[in-house]
Amino acid sequence: MIKLHTSHLTTIMAELNNILQERKPKDIIEFMVVNPDITYATYNGTKICIDGENAIYRGYKTWIDLAHQLKCKMLTPQPIDKNFVLIRYEKLSSDSFHTTNADEEEKYGSDSIFSHIHKNEEAGFLHYFMQALKNINLSSRKRILNLGINSGDEFELIKTMSENFRDMEIIGIDYCASAIKDAQKKFQDDTNVKLLCADINNLNELNLGEFDLIITIGTLQSSNLEYNKLLMSIVQNQLSRKGAMILGWPNCRWIDGEMIYGAKMKNYPFSEMSNLYKDVNFAKKYLQQKKFRVTITGKDYIFVTATSIIKD
Repeated sequence: MIKLHTSHLTTIMAELNNILQERKPKDIIEFMVVNPDITYATYNGTKICIDGENAIYRGYKTWIDLAHQLKCKMLTPQPIDKNFVLIRYEKLSSDSFHTTNADEEEKYGSDSIFSHIHKNEEAGFLHYFMQALKNINLSSRKRILNLGINSGDEFELIKTMSENFRDMEIIGIDYCASAIKDAQKKFQDDTNVKLLCADINNLNELNLGEFDLIITIGTLQSSNLEYNKLLMSIVQNQLSRKGAMILGWPNCRWIDGEMIYGAKMKNYPFSEMSNLYKDVNFAKKYLQQKKFRVTITGKDYIFVTATSIIKD
């Protein structure tokens, strides 16, 4: 058993990283640390004397964060005694589903790894998306458009949160036919929900009219779309003058079922977020120019929420 209860975090990170270099995916490593429940309202790094030895306190959040930074899943800790616990990490695969060789349509289709992802069961997504829906006063919106609907997670939450869901006209669009079929099964009893398989590049040709809420999460930054041009077109042609908009960017990746913080770019061995910040900043500035109040929230997903400030 590896004992790390007296080590500084820099030493722990280096030691665990060295160990993991020699391990295969699904291998488990275990190490002893101070029981985070041994004390209350204590800051990380506080030294605690246990049996004449200066141990260093850290809360569970540190161990969860470190697990993801080391590309591991944190398993259930095991108690050793009242003072110490055994932290257990399982090594994850090196790649996420984003690196698969499937074509762009089926990478997100019904048989893809992405189809197993349920964003509404991820607190890092759900909390901030619910916050955005409350911010735009969901129940006041009558026509809602979702670009990149996939299997319909966002509409499921809207159905749960809305006081007048049946009175809304809801349209979802996705390029992936198999994902649309899955979403249609979910909403087969909701006659106010219309789901279309279409290319967002040709959005204007669909003649859908204007909407007082447009949602698009993890879609506009796709490689086959011209982000700036498309966003401006949507605001000018599909968003009503007093409408609202919720834009979302994944600042995470999924590996072996774990949502790992940090956007990943080609040619970088670490999380690099220049493109993310660039796109978010463009959306904020453009929407402000168009008389929208804009907020930026989130962590694993970054949300730009815009509401019209036009009075008349």
